[in-house]
Amino acid sequence: MTVAQHTPWAAAIGFYNLPMAKPFDVCIRGAGIVGRTLALQLASKRLRVALITPNAVPTPQAHSDVRAYALNLASRHLLESLRCWPTEQEATPVLAMHVQGDDGGQVVFTAADQGTAALNWIVDVPALEARLGEAVRFQPQIEVFDTPQDAALTVVCEGKASKTREEFGVDFDVTPYDQWALAARVQCTLAHAQVARQWFSQGEILAFLPLDGPHGNLCAIVWSVSPARAQELKTLGEKDFCQALETASHGILGTPTLTSGRSVWPLQQAQARHWSGTSTLGAWVLAGDAAHNVHPLAGQGLNLGLADVAELVRVLDTRPYWRNVGDAKLLRQYERARKADLAVIGQAGDALQQLFANPHPGLQALRNWGMNSFERSGLIKQWVARRAMGS
Repeated sequence: MTVAQHTPWAAAIGFYNLPMAKPFDVCIRGAGIVGRTLALQLASKRLRVALITPNAVPTPQAHSDVRAYALNLASRHLLESLRCWPTEQEATPVLAMHVQGDDGGQVVFTAADQGTAALNWIVDVPALEARLGEAVRFQPQIEVFDTPQDAALTVVCEGKASKTREEFGVDFDVTPYDQWALAARVQCTLAHAQVARQWFSQGEILAFLPLDGPHGNLCAIVWSVSPARAQELKTLGEKDFCQALETASHGILGTPTLTSGRSVWPLQQAQARHWSGTSTLGAWVLAGDAAHNVHPLAGQGLNLGLADVAELVRVLDTRPYWRNVGDAKLLRQYERARKADLAVIGQAGDALQQLFANPHPGLQALRNWGMNSFERSGLIKQWVARRAMGS
């Protein structure tokens, strides 16, 4: 028997009527990169975390996974604090970025000009997921489930097709682009020299992202094209596909050889109208692609999601002792801060996509003049570079 069962004053002060503490502080629905990073960050602050994944135990993606992300310095610091930053072979430092327009326009960013070791890092997704998954397995503050658990706060990290977001009745405003992305990996005959390259041409956007370390020849490609063109490129024979890729990249890295499958998906800009609220299950917030989607041309998608993590952890960790993690005022503070950041980065990417997707000859001349003017802009160019680098 407990002390409470033998103490008359316990009944007098309503001891037996006190609400039971929830078994978890935070329930995270979605165990992708954003969800696992958030779980580890919150666990490091001694919060009890339930991580929800349909597979029960996070497992690395198959080797056929072609995804790669450009992560900035802020994202690197966040992952390093968890000891989950990949090796140099798996996170290639980018020393320069060359952007080519469709009529002589050009912009060049270099790490040397910015006084930094790298502009960003091109990170192999399976390698990063494997490190995060391993860290989750050895963190006693995190328990992994395949069904949602009761908690003071639910964080939705399920991606752009989130079912939980729909269950909470949150409107997701979607603006489809008339473009699909095609992703693959190619081995080039010339070394990438740690340079990320991007071409804007006839409404298409092609990016070569360096992989496999400083001396590698491997590149991740992301090619934003019309839906019909995406399907055509996906079904082309390997030889014809590589020839099309060499032509679009002006042969700058020699002849590419396909080393992976090809994935395609529709592109969109989207944002949830509300990123926080309450339901019958309690307080909730959105993070990552469940809250926002942006065009991949600026390489900021995962950086935005990890910035969501950093801000939510900061808000919860610095809360007054008398506020719990589901406090509506705290969650609205997180929402306002992240929406403000998205307004700058997301809208800039959208404006660039709209400008370069338009084939009008007058706009072609204008945008290439704008690129060359930006290249000579000095402080403006430096500010943009610093913002993208997360510093």
